[in-house]
Amino acid sequence: MTPSELLLEGVELMLFGMGFVFIFLVLLVGVVSLMSRLIATFAAPVPAPAVSSPASSTRPANHEPDADTLAAIQSAIAQHRARRG
Repeated sequence: MTPSELLLEGVELMLFGMGFVFIFLVLLVGVVSLMSRLIATFAAPVPAPAVSSPASSTRPANHEPDADTLAAIQSAIAQHRARRG
């Protein structure tokens, strides 16, 4: 085989492989879209979550952790500083 024949066979194989992958991906997108439509058709509707007022979802400005949490934080900071030297 001449180098030009080898090159042409390589290009042919490359195009065949790329075409096969492209067709597979197109089929995959089609199947996923079809499954999505089927699920949307047969699935029960999901109820919407209750909307709460913005004031009740925010924390008060003077929120402070309890004494146990503060002690744990201080202990962790002291251990971290002791390791760093």
